[in-house]
Amino acid sequence: MGLFDNLFRMNIEWADDTQSRMVYKYPFKNSGKEVNNKSSLTVRESQVAIFVHKGQIADVFTPGLYKMETEILPILTKLASWQYKFETPITLDVYFVNTKQFTNIKWGTQNPFMMRDPEFGVIRVRGFGSFAFKVDDAPTFMRELFGTNSSFETADIQDYLKSMVVSGLTDAVGESRISAIDLAGNTMEFQTIVKSKIQESFKNIGLQLTNLIIENMSVPSEVEKALDERAKYGILGDATDTMMKVSAAEAMRESAKNPGVGGAFMGAGVGMAAGVGMGSVMGEAFKTASTPAPAAPATPAPASSAVCPSCGKSIASGSKFCPECGAKLNLKKFCSNCGSELKADAKFCSQCGFKVE
Repeated sequence: MGLFDNLFRMNIEWADDTQSRMVYKYPFKNSGKEVNNKSSLTVRESQVAIFVHKGQIADVFTPGLYKMETEILPILTKLASWQYKFETPITLDVYFVNTKQFTNIKWGTQNPFMMRDPEFGVIRVRGFGSFAFKVDDAPTFMRELFGTNSSFETADIQDYLKSMVVSGLTDAVGESRISAIDLAGNTMEFQTIVKSKIQESFKNIGLQLTNLIIENMSVPSEVEKALDERAKYGILGDATDTMMKVSAAEAMRESAKNPGVGGAFMGAGVGMAAGVGMGSVMGEAFKTASTPAPAAPATPAPASSAVCPSCGKSIASGSKFCPECGAKLNLKKFCSNCGSELKADAKFCSQCGFKVE
């Protein structure tokens, strides 16, 4: 019996020397897959051992050292219908599941997703970052994803998990109705929202999303250019009209540097390229510049005046001395139209009929 005891005395364990292996199937030697009460099991920290008998999960072991006795394998004992306290070996598979965190898994939007911005309308958005996860429920993970492979790496599931992250991010951005301007300033809030949104999906396959990092959210170059223009003028609200006026002023200043009509039209082209609707603004500017200023109204001649008998200069009615030569006036009134002498109380000139005022 000594040789028989040595044959089945073994220690089942896994010394993980990788950074990405999630599941390891223990390789029994010879006809192996056989254990009895002489065997032992060592489960290290951040590991879970699962015994599978005839394709069915029989028992799960957390970190510790175990001796294969029927007292610690009630489920397996029942399945195998053991009657000899493990003295007869049984064939089974032993899987070690790594429960440590797998970090720095990169994610990114392979294609931009659409969002409705309250200021720019429908635009395309890209994002990238990283996340971390671990196996939280080993039996569920075995049933849902692993199957009966001999090993399982993070690379075997990364694409699937990335699609879950991107889907959660797309939903979060769409439901938030946030503007493109505020995307970059709210990454921490989005991380929390997306993480809670997709946590249930991870749980359904036996995993836990332990961390999610959104490193960047970007918009198309044309939207970035529009944002830069707003920042240039310190305009962060709905200020399209103000931007048009500023652009028009810059265009007029540039056109003034170029003499002639050609320079003026060159400046107009610059103005139209700088903002929407510049054609009408510049058209009004040139229209104003080409319209001649109205002539100043002529100063009306005095309606009626007297004539100095000395120098013949017209003088205002009622004057006692001539403002030109200083001669004393005889206070006679004369018609300002024909020069005829008027009577003191005349209202019209007796010679030409001109109204005297």
